Amino acid sequence: MAARLVIAITSQDIGARVTTRRRVPGGFRDAVGILVSWADGVLEVRKKDGTLVEIREETLVAAKVVPAAPPRPGRM
Repeated sequence: MAARLVIAITSQDIGARVTTRRRVPGGFRDAVGILVSWADGVLEVRKKDGTLVEIREETLVAAKVVPAAPPRPGRM
């Protein structure tokens, strides 16, 4: 059974933690982080390492809001 790819985020999800999958030459690339903006057809996702990923809307094939990352052991 094949997985169903769904884009289940909108600009209303700015500030939420999201996971995204986009088309790139040779395949796909994923990014998980906070959706910081969505304007002029470009989404910006800030990953936990601080990297800002720009995703052109037309390359997006799947996305959804995900819960906050669980705390790492010893970092509470």
